[in-house]
Amino acid sequence: MTPLAEKLGPPQAKAHLSVARLARYWYVACRSGELRRAPLPSVVIGTPLVLYRDAAGRPGALLDRCPHRNVPLSLGRVADGGNLECSYHGWQFDNTGRCRVVPGLCDSDGDTRGRRVAAHAARERDGFVWVWGEPDVEPAFDPPSYTPPADAGYATIVRKLDFPGTLHATAENALDVPHTAFLHRGLFRGSGKRNTIHAIVRRGSDRVETEYVGEPRPEGFVGRFLAPQGGVVEHWDRFVLPSIAQVEYRLGAENHLMVTSLCTPIDDFTTRMYAIVAFRLRLPSALVRPVVTPLAMRILRQDAAVLRAQSEAVQRFGGEQFASTEIDLLGPHIWRLLRDAEAGSLPPAGGELSTVREVTFEA
Repeated sequence: MTPLAEKLGPPQAKAHLSVARLARYWYVACRSGELRRAPLPSVVIGTPLVLYRDAAGRPGALLDRCPHRNVPLSLGRVADGGNLECSYHGWQFDNTGRCRVVPGLCDSDGDTRGRRVAAHAARERDGFVWVWGEPDVEPAFDPPSYTPPADAGYATIVRKLDFPGTLHATAENALDVPHTAFLHRGLFRGSGKRNTIHAIVRRGSDRVETEYVGEPRPEGFVGRFLAPQGGVVEHWDRFVLPSIAQVEYRLGAENHLMVTSLCTPIDDFTTRMYAIVAFRLRLPSALVRPVVTPLAMRILRQDAAVLRAQSEAVQRFGGEQFASTEIDLLGPHIWRLLRDAEAGSLPPAGGELSTVREVTFEA
């Protein structure tokens, strides 16, 4: 988090910017299908990278700059031996960043510091290529998995969208219930009588979640379409460091909807989201998919538009100023988790969750 010196509003209200730069984690750099034979440029937490596949098809991730004459390596090609070749002078690098070939140079030493490229660990899992944010280190753990089992009867939709907002703002938006009755009025909530909801917020070392108890099925088109019979839903919202936002709904034994947003900070005010919508419903998935996909994209675009306006205001006024209430359930906890992780040691994953707040509100 980068504090700013400017002040907004009353003298006691200090401006700040919720920008998280957490390097010691995995982030999605692209979907597996996006990374083919040609090198692919990508940006993760402000670092320009080039992704490519070696001779065995394994993903590699290097800093997107040749140390020789600063030409982007993403303009090059994968040579026959599986090394990444620069388009300018043909220098070749393996996936550790070591220079293996300098054409025309008889006595080549790839261990010379000036001929190395910073390398980021890369792994392929569940249809995504993940990269470790810190260069030239062996990650302490593997990338997470958020894809439901293929044999569990789930249909899955995956979409990519860039949000013009900080990681904190984007994650809070994905998990914020009160805004849905206004920004998404009629689609998700806000089309009828407001529901009274009891929320329990629980926090662990690397995550925070809210369980909504006794929540009636949300009004609005989406709720009526997915659960026309109505009823009480089981509902959880979760954030897991560094950038995973997850919304889960259950209605009886047959209806289960989970939206997992894998968020990758591109720069301070751009967050790329890979949204995985997994659902198992009483209705046949062939009927649901053509309706859910455009609705989900419409909701996501509404969120992107308001995040753009929010980001423009933050930059115009030189920082953020929050006036939170008890029903801003997850945003302050996400901010604290990000800040603590950036300032200190890597928190242990998982662990027991402790209740930190209970609140009743209308939505």
